Amino acid sequence: MKRIVVLGAAESGAGAAVLAKKEGFDVFVSDMGGIKDKYKKQLDDHNIEWEEGKHTEERILNADEIIKSPGIPDEAPMIQKIIDKGIHIISEIEFASRYSNAKMICITGSNGKTTTTSLIYHIFKEAGYDVGLAGNIGKSLALQVAESPHEYYVIELSSFQLDNMYDFRANIAILLNITPDHLDRYQNNMQNYVDAKMRIIQNQTPSDAFIYWNDDPIIKRELEKYEIKAIQYPFSELKEKGSIAYIEEGQYKIEIPTPFNMEQEYLSLTGKHNIYNSLAAGIASNVAGIKKDIIRKSLSDFPGVEHRLEKVCMVGGVQYINDSKATNVDACWYALESMKTRTILIIGGKDKGNDYTPIKELVKQKCAGLVYLGVDNSKLHQNFDNMGIPVRDTHSMKECVEACYEMAEPGMTVLLSPCCASFDLFKNMEDRGEQFKTLVRNL
Repeated sequence: MKRIVVLGAAESGAGAAVLAKKEGFDVFVSDMGGIKDKYKKQLDDHNIEWEEGKHTEERILNADEIIKSPGIPDEAPMIQKIIDKGIHIISEIEFASRYSNAKMICITGSNGKTTTTSLIYHIFKEAGYDVGLAGNIGKSLALQVAESPHEYYVIELSSFQLDNMYDFRANIAILLNITPDHLDRYQNNMQNYVDAKMRIIQNQTPSDAFIYWNDDPIIKRELEKYEIKAIQYPFSELKEKGSIAYIEEGQYKIEIPTPFNMEQEYLSLTGKHNIYNSLAAGIASNVAGIKKDIIRKSLSDFPGVEHRLEKVCMVGGVQYINDSKATNVDACWYALESMKTRTILIIGGKDKGNDYTPIKELVKQKCAGLVYLGVDNSKLHQNFDNMGIPVRDTHSMKECVEACYEMAEPGMTVLLSPCCASFDLFKNMEDRGEQFKTLVRNL
């Protein structure tokens, strides 16, 4: 009996363990941190052995294959030992795909993944398709394959997941954009990160679709290096040579495979970045054969994504917006670009090798104040203190919201769009967003 060891016992790891057990493997799960009670119960219910708070070498290094949580970096000591021993490491998505014949619609990019994934899932559900939501959002793909298989899966893929995918094939691959992100995990080498993103097209065949943003300079450069076998569906904000989807004279248009158009004003998602997300989702739905009227309705009634430009409430004439998902500079740029009023920007957290230069001009134009939120805000002080904009230094969400309340005047917007990871002060970006919303609503 082949032995599978799963490292990390959260959503993806626990799901992978359940599928491995179902497929007859000898399974062991190990997590250096604590395992949540719901995942312990899931593992216990399937008679899967597990450990927490440690990695027992003799129980891990005898594996035939390792399924690694995307959150564990290759530099981790146990991963280095596994690599030295030559044991194959794969992702949960790679493992799950071995046991499914479903159509895989896969979305990656530095920004917009969650919104685009959620929008495509919304359209497919409205069309009556048998579809599951997986990857960085939704339930574990492996668990769904094991216990509630679907004909289609819409999967949000991070660069970390793509790193450990080898034979997986996306029937519809979507590459939204590539901008600097997670460089701390890629030896501060942008090309390493770019190479990870480009893995979305590996193994595609002439019967597959590749949807990508035609205005992205990095994508354009990288595509020259690859022999693309899939049918290409480039999109852009404006009609350009080669783009098959774009905005023209206030019309949202897709040329192929089936001509489609609707008034841009009826799109539920606003802002330039969401034009791209809506174009990508519309093309994917069109390629999948969904009827035009359903695509049109779904693009107009999609409710949006939590923690992504989420309007929280008005307090004293000030609009508070939760954009906690903006964990890199480019995401913050799009959020600022969409602001229509003077803005108090909340920025900071665990820096990932950020270059703040791209947002400085927008900060000058749009911001009436900056509130730094992090354990160490020194890099923010170096970058923004000399811009002549009032700044406040805070080290908890309570301090942060109090500072915003004092600085903001009626008619302004307070925008939480941090540019950074959340792990210095919060469990994750959801925790950061939830704390912000709770404190704002209690003002």
